[in-house]
Amino acid sequence: MGIASINPTTGEKLQVFAALSQEAIASSLALAQQTFAEYRQTSFEQRSQWLQAAAAVLEQNQDSFGRLMTLEMGKPLKSAIAEVKKSAWVCRYYAENAAAFLADEPAATDASQSYVRYLPLGIVLAVMPWNFPFWQVFRFAAPALMAGNVGLLKHASNVPQCALAIESVFKQAGLPAGAFQTLLIGADQVEAVVRDHRVKAATLTGSEAAGSSLAATAGAEIKKTVLELGGSDPFIVLPSADIDAAVETAVTARMLNNGQSCIAAKRFILHQAIADQFEAKLVEKFRALKVGDPLEAGTDLGPLATPAILHDIDQQVQACLQAGAQALVGGDLADLQAQLPEALQKGHFYPATVIAQIPAGTPAAEEEFFGPVALVFRVDSLAAAIELANATPLGLGASAWTQDQSERDRLINDLEAGAVFINSLVKSDPRLPFGGTKRSGYGRELGRHGIQEFVNIKTVWVQ
Repeated sequence: MGIASINPTTGEKLQVFAALSQEAIASSLALAQQTFAEYRQTSFEQRSQWLQAAAAVLEQNQDSFGRLMTLEMGKPLKSAIAEVKKSAWVCRYYAENAAAFLADEPAATDASQSYVRYLPLGIVLAVMPWNFPFWQVFRFAAPALMAGNVGLLKHASNVPQCALAIESVFKQAGLPAGAFQTLLIGADQVEAVVRDHRVKAATLTGSEAAGSSLAATAGAEIKKTVLELGGSDPFIVLPSADIDAAVETAVTARMLNNGQSCIAAKRFILHQAIADQFEAKLVEKFRALKVGDPLEAGTDLGPLATPAILHDIDQQVQACLQAGAQALVGGDLADLQAQLPEALQKGHFYPATVIAQIPAGTPAAEEEFFGPVALVFRVDSLAAAIELANATPLGLGASAWTQDQSERDRLINDLEAGAVFINSLVKSDPRLPFGGTKRSGYGRELGRHGIQEFVNIKTVWVQ
């Protein structure tokens, strides 16, 4: 079985890798287990030096790593380079803070001495997506490695070169060979790895179906999991909002990663009092976005990562339009393809699209739209905005715009999401926990909470 790297901008096959054999997987597991026995005994100081070195490797190679990301999954080059820099940041953050996050915590009891100690679990499997091929991995790897665990990466099959590059970063940084390994395997090979007794926990970022499957397998084996799944994030704009700032942020929030982000703003819920103004400004900005080769500096919107994603987003949009919704801009795949230069005709491009007047019962009501499509809804009150925002099985992030303190408090308390950002776009930050609620998953990455997910929280009582 081949694992292919295909350029979504041109459709060109870049490289094909053979999936690892069962014997090769067994060797990787044995090496990881052997390495863990020694790695868990290393000091925070030593691990910190390795993570600082990894950050330096990332920064020194940011242009080449950024280009590799763009070639494999299509994000604009400037965004890819920024992702490499952010990956270096998370390495440095945990290098500097892990010792404090995992320090013994004294507890006052009737023992002579009692405290909580945090100890590593062992091998942690990470099943990671293609949309942020470096950041998603490093936000798992940095805390896991600093905690004394060792990592196995099963990356998305369309970014194998990124997966191998990430393994090389840790090798260049000087970590032991078995501390972090990439497994080039297919989805059908994951279950056996999860079930292996040496693997102690797993984390997955991806679809609901993938998360449910992995969690079921891990549950049968009674192993810890962290899941970060899909999102249909609301972007709520109320009358007191700074409309120009909200519109500017809305474009960034929706077009992040060519619209392929779990925490991208997807449903724009507008109060009637400002809806016309906001909608007109949003359409104007969407219309001005340049679609093209993501390696070119002036490109705003590159291709979607795979033909399947392109097909799915077009089908969702067409279902909305056939039900009576209106495309204010975009929504016509054939029209965009006719405008593209010949060199890009086989690329997976979709136009920046705004859909309004969406009837109930269409895919927009509950499904995640993973592409450059903004879904616009109108409400007549804060209560109606919150009700609509929560009317989805997903609950990852939410952005809300208001200058009214009482409205802010209610939004923060009542929105069913793992994160609420007021007057800002939703984003992940090493300093804060990140994750969702409802069918968007469970557990947290990043911050103090993230590093404490994959440790044995051990009670110690000395009499």
